[in-house]
Amino acid sequence: MVDRIVSLKKYAVVVATYGEVEKVTVRNLWPNSRRILKVITRQITKVPKALVYFIADYRSTKHYINWKLNRYRSSLLAINRAQKNTLRRALAENRHPVLSEVDVTVLDAYYFVPPYFEDLLLQLRRDYDGIVVVSMIPVESAFSCGVACQMALDVYGDDAFLRVRVLSKLWKDDHLHRLSIDYLFSQLSEAVQSRKEGKVGLVLVIHGTLVKDRAGNTPQVFTGLEETVEFFGQMKRKIMADEKNIFRDVRQGCMNHSAGGEWMADTIEKALTEFKQEGYDAVVMYPYGFFADNSETEYDARKLLERAGLPLTQYVRCLNDSEPFGRWLAGRVALELQALYTLQKTFESLEERRP
Repeated sequence: MVDRIVSLKKYAVVVATYGEVEKVTVRNLWPNSRRILKVITRQITKVPKALVYFIADYRSTKHYINWKLNRYRSSLLAINRAQKNTLRRALAENRHPVLSEVDVTVLDAYYFVPPYFEDLLLQLRRDYDGIVVVSMIPVESAFSCGVACQMALDVYGDDAFLRVRVLSKLWKDDHLHRLSIDYLFSQLSEAVQSRKEGKVGLVLVIHGTLVKDRAGNTPQVFTGLEETVEFFGQMKRKIMADEKNIFRDVRQGCMNHSAGGEWMADTIEKALTEFKQEGYDAVVMYPYGFFADNSETEYDARKLLERAGLPLTQYVRCLNDSEPFGRWLAGRVALELQALYTLQKTFESLEERRP
């Protein structure tokens, strides 16, 4: 009797984020800005088609001049690739039972720069039984993981439910809170630690979101406003209650855009100004709302901190490719792989029983 050979299901895990150009040239920045306008900005404000290219090209030129003068080069893609490799190693070491039942490939892709996420999806749809999308932003909204969800629906159509899983509600995970807080305290400089008997403040940086549209109404798209507020509340409570805490106060620092209406009021500028007016001895900035450093965190936000005129400041980098973060992420991915595998097996079993 010949044993039947059963091939393992092939799943792809895609580590996805916005993406920023690595080589700063106007030629590279133009398509990046145009895609951002088409995918994100037009969700919150109507941009006439004729203006898309004009606005995108103006934005590209502005970034080119600004980044060139300050010798800035985005590290986002390099970090995302490192995160992909860290996740791959962590999955290889993970002991979840599903990982012995499936063949997993870990890849990276981007919404606004090559390799484009939707192009990769088209390839994966042909060659893989399913995918797990790891959107590298903790708070979901139409502007973050919503981009991945929409692109997956566009490519997979009615099959999306059976073949695609997207990690979500990462911001609610107690384990993420714990590892992020432990990481923050481990990064505090000796200079900042020496001021703990005085007034030390913490600005937790996150991407802001719309509160009201241009007409003063609740936005039509899912903005993630309640999730953003709750995420900060949970992190602040846990930081202030931690035995290692040296902070007198913790404040939200939102990074807002100007288009679309009214954005969140608790901005980075507001937090820094208040800390200065209240005579704080030191202020730490930590982008808890980002998994990877990018032009908004390590360039825009950091410059605001440096220019705030405070006695002592420290910028703590994002979690990036830290090993504890990779292990936590692998655990979340394994759960999604199990859910996808179970769903497909159940569906196949039902199909086999059909008369």
